[in-house]
Amino acid sequence: MSLKIGIVGLPNVGKSTLFNALTKSKGAMAANYPFCTIDPNVGVVEVPDPRIHRIADLVHPAKLIPAVTEFVDIAGLVKGASQGEGLGNKFLSHIRECDAIAQVIRFFEDPDIIHVHGNVNPKVDMDVIHLELILADLDTVSRKCADASKRARFNDKEALFQANAYKKAKEALESEKLIINVDFTDEEKEFLKPLNFLTNKPFLYIANLKEHEVATFDIEKARQTLKLGAGEVILPISAKVEEELVGFSDAEAAEFLKALNLKESGLNAVIRAAYKLLGLHTYFTAGPEEVRAWTIPIGAKAPQAAGVIHTDFERGFIKAETISYDDYIACGTEAVAREKGKLRMEGKEYIVKDGDVMHFKFNV
Repeated sequence: MSLKIGIVGLPNVGKSTLFNALTKSKGAMAANYPFCTIDPNVGVVEVPDPRIHRIADLVHPAKLIPAVTEFVDIAGLVKGASQGEGLGNKFLSHIRECDAIAQVIRFFEDPDIIHVHGNVNPKVDMDVIHLELILADLDTVSRKCADASKRARFNDKEALFQANAYKKAKEALESEKLIINVDFTDEEKEFLKPLNFLTNKPFLYIANLKEHEVATFDIEKARQTLKLGAGEVILPISAKVEEELVGFSDAEAAEFLKALNLKESGLNAVIRAAYKLLGLHTYFTAGPEEVRAWTIPIGAKAPQAAGVIHTDFERGFIKAETISYDDYIACGTEAVAREKGKLRMEGKEYIVKDGDVMHFKFNV
């Protein structure tokens, strides 16, 4: 599986500049006027993970295939998009295809860059995006709710359950609550899943700042400003810094970040945060043909992990030869790991650990 993150934000918040920098491209036109991004621009980037290179240094494969993240730069949103203002429903439809939403919020002041509302107010900007998504979801569920309520009049048990689930979602949205924050039962979640609510996507908030502001940014103060919950994440990033990093070598980038008192690039920070937000991690396969990283949900069992390679691997799963990453590096080769008893045979109930190096045995 690959991770797909939609980058959203009001016009002129630095969204397209950040997209270009993260994907090392000029795919998204960054200009000082609304709707310069008309169609979603897509960029695929390598998930930064030094472990895959250390494994490859030992194996010397013909190919090295890292895990990837897909970023989608989605057109700037304005108030009224749910009713078709700006690029309206076109914007909203692109969000449905994403696993998570990275909302770029402008925190920097710059009189030379127009703000669509006339002044910089991060909370208002965030609320505009949320409200448009809420209104779009409310339109979706209201139609379903009316139909289910009619069928529930006949006291059909299933119709009553459906009507109540729709009503619960509708009332939450009417109180301007995101669906992802509503306490549904597992059964209700499964029933409502096909509606693909926009507000059921995990949000990652990106505070776009000036170069010198990132290292000293007060995250807790920003959390209070935006009124974020305990599990919600805000990342301080300068789109301009990321833009400058594009042309640097690794050594030059490290020096540049050090000079700004930054520990890592925004790309690394965004991908790490997204993996954590979505509950994902990585395992590896290694051999002379290729060393490859695979993204799986935390808690996935061995057959599920095999299934991301090919569905036949999951259906015919027998066992998984498994070496932990640390043991693989310490032993240097699979043969040595086997000799030292570090290679384990794991069955269907094994929960794959982050960094495991695995070979699957299966029946066709």
